[in-house]
Amino acid sequence: MRDWGLLPQQVIDRLRTREWDQGHHLRQRLLGERGFPLRLPLKPPTGTQALENIDHLHGYRRAWRDWPQGHYVLWSTRAYRQLGRLEVPEALEIPSMQALIECLGEQAVARSRAWADRMAPLLALDRDLYPVLVQHLFTLERLQVFEAERLARVLEQLRPGMGRGGYLRALPLRGVDTKFLEQQASLVAALLDRLTQGELARAGGLLSWLDCREVPRNWLLLRPLDRRTRQALAGLRLLRLPAEQLRETPLPARRVLVVENQETGFALPDLPDTVAVFGGGLNVAWLNAPWLTSKVVAYWGDLDSWGFDCLARARQLCPKLRALLMDRETVSLHRPLMVREERSQKVLPEGLTDEEAALWQELRQGVH
Repeated sequence: MRDWGLLPQQVIDRLRTREWDQGHHLRQRLLGERGFPLRLPLKPPTGTQALENIDHLHGYRRAWRDWPQGHYVLWSTRAYRQLGRLEVPEALEIPSMQALIECLGEQAVARSRAWADRMAPLLALDRDLYPVLVQHLFTLERLQVFEAERLARVLEQLRPGMGRGGYLRALPLRGVDTKFLEQQASLVAALLDRLTQGELARAGGLLSWLDCREVPRNWLLLRPLDRRTRQALAGLRLLRLPAEQLRETPLPARRVLVVENQETGFALPDLPDTVAVFGGGLNVAWLNAPWLTSKVVAYWGDLDSWGFDCLARARQLCPKLRALLMDRETVSLHRPLMVREERSQKVLPEGLTDEEAALWQELRQGVH
């Protein structure tokens, strides 16, 4: 590959890679944090190089003369032995962001117009939103123009405290659906923080500023396993609660059985004075609930290295917790059904008893 005489397509490809496809650099250029002019050497030849490949020399000069944006090319006059004095392309000097877009061609021009179309309704609210829009440029690009207009209408309607302790979907917004607000919450928060001069950040985020509750995500299933406990829970046989709410809600049973897997929880038989909490996997943070200190708490998880990892995390939060069917006797009874783990937990979890730790090590090594 020649190390001199860069041609227009080579230079444009480098520009696209370094300045256009590289998101961080692109945002810096748009914000003026990476300044102009942008100068790229075109590597004109030495006298020896020119004589060794005169055809490339002429093609190099002709390509830059014929290039549509040739007004950005800097030329210099050089004296070449046997060839005389020749004007050669010395560098490409791009003076502005608009010039960079022009040099990159039609796709870049179309992309920049799409930015402008989507920014327009938002900048109509406040020109100072431009830096925020640039920082969220790729999110903005995924919007349709009508969605950007909808976003502007949302911003105009949002007020501090308007949620009144409810959920985001209950906000009284006109002309927009609140599902859209949920989907664009990150961009809305950034724009609104700029419009309110930092009020959102000081309030702790969009939901706090609006006085809205966060939608629960850490769901757990509950099964009262005897008639008396079901009656205490309005006769329901199955409930679904977020972990945060369960932590604050004492269960009406003396025994709480925590089961790692959802399928296993559904297979449980009736047990007196017991509520099963299951399907949470590693979602055990609720086990530090103060009301559990007055309960008998048991844990039943998978008989593998990851099951013991879950057990250890649970016991760290609830030290009185007792493991069920996670011992050598259970392993021995079901040895014919055992399979080797494809990927074992590598670090001994803290919180296991000595016997559990030894069994964890044996299971990892395939002793059983």
